Order: sequence, then C-alpha cells, then structure tokens
Amino acid sequence: MENQANKNKQEKIVGMFDEIASTYDLANRVLSFGIDKQWRRKGCDLAYSILGKKQIDQITDVACGTGDLLLYWKERAAKQGIEVGKYVGVDPSVGMLAVAREKVDFAEFLEGKAQELPVADQGTDIISISYGIRNVVDRKEALDEFYRALKPGGMVVILEFTKQEKSGIVSKIVDLYMKNILPAIGGLVSKNYAAYKYLPDSIEEFLTTEMLENELKAAGFEMKYSKSFSMGISTLLVAQKS
Repeated sequence: MENQANKNKQEKIVGMFDEIASTYDLANRVLSFGIDKQWRRKGCDLAYSILGKKQIDQITDVACGTGDLLLYWKERAAKQGIEVGKYVGVDPSVGMLAVAREKVDFAEFLEGKAQELPVADQGTDIISISYGIRNVVDRKEALDEFYRALKPGGMVVILEFTKQEKSGIVSKIVDLYMKNILPAIGGLVSKNYAAYKYLPDSIEEFLTTEMLENELKAAGFEMKYSKSFSMGISTLLVAQKS
C-alpha cells in the first residue's frame, strides 16, 4: 500500500492533471511531435496480432486521461474485423474523466488508480497505458495489478516518454526543446506553466526503456516489442502475461 509521502505526491499529480485536462491531448501531440498517433495505432495492431483473437471481452485503458487511446483501440479493431465486448477507461482524475465522457461515447469510464484497478481477477484481455506510467508513484504495485487483472496470455501496451542517455548533438537539441521550449508553449496554451514544466522534469526523473522492460519482466511479463521514436523521447512497449 502507499505510504503517506507517496500518497501525497500522487494526489498532487492527480490535482495537476485535473487542472490541465482540457489541453492534455495537445500536450501529448507537442511532446511527441505528433508522431504518437502512428505509434498508438501500431501498439493496438501489435497487441491484437499477438493476442490472435477475433472476439475480445474487454480492453482496459489505464490512466486513460481524455480517452484518446480508446478511440484507436476501436478504430483498429474495426479495421481488423475484431469484436470487442467492452471498452473501459480508468483514471484518478475526475477532470480528465469529464473530458473523456464528452469525447468517447462507447466506453465506460471509472475513477480509479493503476495500483487498484476496478477490474476483476483475470477480467480483461488487454491493458494499455499511454503517457501515464511515469506519473504512477508506486509503479511496481501497478505492474503487479496489471498482471492480476489480465487474463492468461493477455497483453499490456505502454506508450511513454522515457529517459534518454545523454550523448551527442541530438540529445542537446531534445534537452533544449523539453526544458525550455515545451514549458513555454504548454504554459501559454494551458495558462499553467508549472504543469508543463512538470512534464519534462518527470521524464528526466523516470526510467530508461531498458529499466522499464526489466520491471515488466520482473512482474511476470514477456516482452514482445520495444522501440523508441521521436528522436528517442517516446517509446512503445508491448508485453504479454506469461
């Protein structure tokens, strides 16, 4: 369970996302240079392909934010002739969920944390989390919870901004963009400079791709795919419950 310091930190992060809910989709587009759309589709396609089912009971999007990824899950399922019984979005931010309910009319949205999912044991075929795992303070608990909630052979799809090794001119350009340009643009759009300064700071404090892969393996998952894009800022990881 969360200790008090972690609980306070988590509550502060959730409150911040309540404040920027209306501009959050824009933040993800800017951070990933808009290429995240292509990689969201790729993540969905890979999970569907590896799972190999034409009928899926449930897809659960964790830290679902405004419900953006659920639109891609539905789009790619239709493209591949896959029938999905239920789409569920889970997020601790009531502000995000309010935007999601307006935007996505085919999913059920529930208030909840990644560490305590409102999903039965082995109750979902796929769990996804896009640009949210670094904001989960007790990450090990969350990954264990994903394992509990997934059916045997179920898939976990993670899109995240991962920490990069510092080397070369590209690294310096990315650093300048993330630490100076992004907070200025995000702050201007959202009128919340602190929130958009938090985003690059949270990436700097987060894991490298290899470290995140190791945490997934430690939780019992088998890595199926891992690749970085947008000059290495963003990473797609697909793993299967073994």
